[in-house]
Amino acid sequence: MSDESYAGFFSKNEFVEGTDFYYNEQGYKVFTEAYHLKRGYCCENGCLHCPYNFKRKLRHPKNKGEK
Repeated sequence: MSDESYAGFFSKNEFVEGTDFYYNEQGYKVFTEAYHLKRGYCCENGCLHCPYNFKRKLRHPKNKGEK
């Protein structure tokens, strides 16, 4: 989906609470698997309900002696 059609998709369609997203205990909006499938691609941000099985790689801190 191009940037233009992506922006148009979301400006014309409202999110439906309970279907597209919910608020977690910390008050953050969490998008559902149904929302991600409707969007049609993986954003590679490590979303909790990602249906595309993307797993964010964790960075390992360097040891003090490493450069």
